[in-house]
Amino acid sequence: MSITEIQNELIDEFAMFDDWMQRYEYMIELGKTLPLIDDRFKTDDNLIKGCQSKVWLHAEMHDNKVIFTADSDAIITKGIIAILIRVFSNQSPQDIIDAETDFIDEIGLKEHLSPTRANGLVSMIKQLKLYAIAYQTQLSK
Repeated sequence: MSITEIQNELIDEFAMFDDWMQRYEYMIELGKTLPLIDDRFKTDDNLIKGCQSKVWLHAEMHDNKVIFTADSDAIITKGIIAILIRVFSNQSPQDIIDAETDFIDEIGLKEHLSPTRANGLVSMIKQLKLYAIAYQTQLSK
C-alpha cells in the first residue's frame, strides 16, 4: 500500500468518530498495536528530541524498505507514533522523504494536541524523515 493510500485510510477511519474523545480513544487503541521497539534500542540515542514524553524510535532497512519500531511512556504519544509508523513503515526511503503530511491536519490531530504534543509530533515526523534520508544516502552510494 502506498503512503497516500494509508493516509486516506486513516482519514476515513478518523472521520467515523463524532468527537475528539472517541478519536483519542482510537489513538490509544492504535498505540496498543504499535510494533514495539526491542528493549536494546531503548537508548538515549533513539529518543526523539523535542517530545515532552519519552519516545524511542528505531529504523532498519530490509529489501530497500525502512521498517520502524517505537515505544513511548505516554499513551496518547504512543498512539501518535503508531499512526506515523503505520504510514511510513515498510516504505522506500525516497517515498518517505517525498511524502506530504497533510493527512495530520485533515484528521484534525494537530489542532487537538497541546502545544508541547504538537511540537513532539513535528519532531517525530522530522526523525522519521531523517532516518529515510540516511538510508536513501546509503542506497545512492
